[in-house]
Amino acid sequence: MTCGGCTSNVTHALKAVSGVRDVEVSLSAGEARVQYDERLTSPDKLKTAVKDAGYGVDANTAQKSQGKGCCCG
Repeated sequence: MTCGGCTSNVTHALKAVSGVRDVEVSLSAGEARVQYDERLTSPDKLKTAVKDAGYGVDANTAQKSQGKGCCCG
């Protein structure tokens, strides 16, 4: 991500995934924090949404945080 437009695009792509409750995308950190319902989606589906929007995902940083349905990538 290189600009606010990228941040907006990633935010919209993630919010479009069924089960996503909240999205925070940080341009400076180059990451997204996503709260989601684990019964409806998964980190893999979130990564796919970001990739489909034309952005990369660092597989080494994409993780679930404390079992609360939060994906960082």
